[in-house]
Amino acid sequence: MEESKQQAIRQAALAEFAAHGYEKASTNRIVKAAGIGKGMLFYYFTSKQELYEYLVKYSLEFIQSRYLDKVDAAERDLIERLTQLARLKMEAQAENEEVFQFSAVFLQEGEAHLPQELAANIEEMKQAGYKLMYEGIDKSRFRKDSDPDKVFHLIRWSIDGYQQELLARLTGQKLADIDFAPYWEEFYAYLAILKKSFYETEEGSR
Repeated sequence: MEESKQQAIRQAALAEFAAHGYEKASTNRIVKAAGIGKGMLFYYFTSKQELYEYLVKYSLEFIQSRYLDKVDAAERDLIERLTQLARLKMEAQAENEEVFQFSAVFLQEGEAHLPQELAANIEEMKQAGYKLMYEGIDKSRFRKDSDPDKVFHLIRWSIDGYQQELLARLTGQKLADIDFAPYWEEFYAYLAILKKSFYETEEGSR
């Protein structure tokens, strides 16, 4: 099958499962959105289950290569590390929004509809994400009169919250078509406030 047709099927299927979950996803809607006959879909995928498993594998590989593998885990400053994570995730989402929308579905559904090996791969990716977020952070930069664990979580919640609010503001727009420069400038202004509030010194600041 030509690449453009593969892409059309994959994106239509990702969007369908993301919108409806496994149980309510419709192969009829998938083929209609992809502009193909149902026979072609089932020539390559013998069942909805097989298609779903393929999409999970594809999404895991995409998130790993376009997002997690690009993070510099040697960066020990919490705000700089989380900024990396936020920016790389947004860039990956702009490249393929449907992958991240679909990943929210299979992460929520857990092992349902998945073989043990694939469920284990999902767990490995989750652990890799936690490791990139939590391991190797230099908490000595935080203010000495504050609980470092609480500071850690307050900063993480602030950055996560900004990212979620930004995505909500951009709902309905194609991320790949958006100029993110003004949003990143706004983001860095918030980061400066976080550093001034929670860091002992200016060490490690932008």
